[in-house]
Amino acid sequence: MKLHNYFVYITSNPSKTVLYTGVNTDLESRLQQHKENRGKPETFAGKYYGYKLLYYERHSNVEHAIEREKEIKLMGREAKENLIKTMNPKMDFLYIAN
Repeated sequence: MKLHNYFVYITSNPSKTVLYTGVNTDLESRLQQHKENRGKPETFAGKYYGYKLLYYERHSNVEHAIEREKEIKLMGREAKENLIKTMNPKMDFLYIAN
């Protein structure tokens, strides 16, 4: 049985005033897309420059990943920050696209 990778992730803008939650199979490429879209108002991450990774989870089942993304999107900011701090206590940027 082949394992699949589905990543649920939270990104932020450079000043950490906006949190963006998404799901994708190729996290590095997706972060690069977010960076390339910065300043473009037609996407949320682009409009608010949300391309710096703060948090991610790996899932092997797409349905679980989508459900988890929905759960996180329903959280308030404080709950999202607490979730981020479970793996990233200082809320450092984990990855910044080139």
